Amino acid sequence: MNFNDMINNLTPEVYGRLKQAVELGKWPNGIRLTSEQTELCLQAIIAYDFSNKEEDQRVGFIDRNAHKGCSSKEDTLEHETVKWVDNSAQVKH
Repeated sequence: MNFNDMINNLTPEVYGRLKQAVELGKWPNGIRLTSEQTELCLQAIIAYDFSNKEEDQRVGFIDRNAHKGCSSKEDTLEHETVKWVDNSAQVKH
């Protein structure tokens, strides 16, 4: 069975368990997910959502209309750059 076949046969119950496992970082029996398992589960969740849910119901959906009319937000689809600042050198003990 390939990945697409698995997604097409995924039940809502199994989807929910995969989603919960990623959220908690462990399987229902308490065993932690490996990074590979987390990655595969996330891929399955995203693929399932794409095939079975409306766009606004999918994991990771960002409602771009939520801030329309808000003066602090620009209406653009361009990515904003996040700049990380290292303040550790400025901390005085």
